[in-house]
Amino acid sequence: MMGPSHALSGATVWLAGSWALHQFADYEQSPLAIAVGTAVCAGAALFPDLDLSGKVTRNQGGATVAKTFGVVSLFIAEVVEKISLGVYHATKLSKDPHRNNGHRTLTHTIPFTVLVGWGTTALCAAYGKWAVIGILFFMIGLALRGLFDEWAKRAGWVIVTLVSAAAAYFTFLNLPGDRGYPMIGLAVGVGCFVHILGDMITRSGVPILWPIPIKRRMWRMISLPDKIAIKTGSKVETVVLRGVFTVIALLAAAGLVAPAVLRRFDIEI
Repeated sequence: MMGPSHALSGATVWLAGSWALHQFADYEQSPLAIAVGTAVCAGAALFPDLDLSGKVTRNQGGATVAKTFGVVSLFIAEVVEKISLGVYHATKLSKDPHRNNGHRTLTHTIPFTVLVGWGTTALCAAYGKWAVIGILFFMIGLALRGLFDEWAKRAGWVIVTLVSAAAAYFTFLNLPGDRGYPMIGLAVGVGCFVHILGDMITRSGVPILWPIPIKRRMWRMISLPDKIAIKTGSKVETVVLRGVFTVIALLAAAGLVAPAVLRRFDIEI
């Protein structure tokens, strides 16, 4: 799937999940907490593609996420890609094919998703708001790049960086600790998992079963059958899927906001 589709799917899942928690478990979140969780999950839904690097010195190529902060994020993507490729070669079995790049390997696995989600929570717990502001800066930047792709391209990475920094600092000042911090880690983990599911419905697939060896292969790509798999960039993805995601996100957001609005005007239903 393309970057905007990944980001939109992450935002949709978080909003729908927040609505379900509020509706069936009476778990309320402040508007700021919902907005932060949605942004973080949208950004994290792009995060696994940091294993697709581009040309650092020319600020070109790479995945959508790799171009978020210019050459800095491209360099990070280059490092992540090399680490992923190294892990692939270190763990591959006899039937695993030779690879020249690490795209759709380590960062597209369940262990990576769990590690990143847990690591985010641990950082927030250990370093408090100083860790939160850095994580939010990065994830909000990815969310902006994904959800507002055309605007981000026109504005350029400098503007995206400044907006991300401003949003992260505002949240730094206003987001309370307690349960808000663990929710950030959860949002990161959920976003990464949503990304994996999104790529799994395409023809290329993902190694979602890693590190379970199957028939002398450690990195077996799991996907839908070619006849029903979604082609990246096709109308099914850009029109149908994004349309469905948008409708669900808007309905969930309305369901979360409506009760507070009705209470404010003393309207009972």
